[in-house]
Amino acid sequence: MGESQNATCMFTSTRNARTIAWAGGPVLHHNETTWTPDTQTDWDPSPHCAVFFQNQMICKKPLNFILYKMPDSITIRPVNKSIFLEGKLCQLRCDITNVAPAQSLIVRWYHGNRTIEPSVREPLRLVDCPQDSNTSCEPGAIRTPVNVFASAGFLLNRTHHEAALSCEAILELGPLGPRLSPTVISRAVSFSVHYKPVINTTKLPRVVPLFRGYPEELVCEADGQPPPVIYWSSGVENPSWESRDNITVFKAGRYTCKAVNDVASDVHTVEVVPKEDYLPLIAGFVAATVVVISAIFLFIYSIYYKNTKMRRYSLKNPKLSGHNANVAHNGWDLQFPMTKLS
Repeated sequence: MGESQNATCMFTSTRNARTIAWAGGPVLHHNETTWTPDTQTDWDPSPHCAVFFQNQMICKKPLNFILYKMPDSITIRPVNKSIFLEGKLCQLRCDITNVAPAQSLIVRWYHGNRTIEPSVREPLRLVDCPQDSNTSCEPGAIRTPVNVFASAGFLLNRTHHEAALSCEAILELGPLGPRLSPTVISRAVSFSVHYKPVINTTKLPRVVPLFRGYPEELVCEADGQPPPVIYWSSGVENPSWESRDNITVFKAGRYTCKAVNDVASDVHTVEVVPKEDYLPLIAGFVAATVVVISAIFLFIYSIYYKNTKMRRYSLKNPKLSGHNANVAHNGWDLQFPMTKLS
């Protein structure tokens, strides 16, 4: 995989050694100490290093190696084209093309950027392998590049609706390989998941107060796929259903919202109870209290003003005098003598 690799055959001791060669099958390469795999002609060679001695003895040592090849492509698709329902298993298939060795392959599944574990996982199988034959469809110890696929079953829920699902092929290179194994990931696939409606009870509580003179709007919203149709009814016996999202109520009673789609339905009943609006009464009480307090304040102030600010005088034998106080009378200035009483 990647750059070409080679192996070198060397003497551990040159005593009585005549020549060294690489043998790979029936071909013997004399005096060649380096061997390079030829993946164009043979993906499963069995090379061994051979040393020939003067006494006609031969020492052979096989080369243990693994040839790796990353996939040419990887794709994901649903196995069935039927409608996908919440709570049911969905079978996905991940096709991996021209990879070697397939037994070193690991397949991971993703929901967006998050790794997910399938509910049912099947082993890798060879593409185009007849299922009813006695031949095993698992790649086993095949060293040559092959086309394989992995199948997995996922228990669907509403979060899978229009979600991006993908698969990733990881080629494990063994303990002597790099720390991070090479990977290739498929393009994401998405599909529609049908699930039952659920009414949003946050916007539609079970008890709604109704104040006199103020109509109340009841809003019924539901999440479902396909998008549900909303129906309203009032009363308990023989209710008549009306298709609309919101209704405006003017009187107390029991009102029922029903959300329906192809999967199932959800029903939510609202009890509209009468409530008295005490705000006008409170406002009137506050205004009356202010008036009473103001009247009491004015009464107390008038008494206080009489006793502290006004003085009492008595007119006796009024005589014109220039020393006493003046009192205006019909526009004329008349002077009267006054005696202070207190």
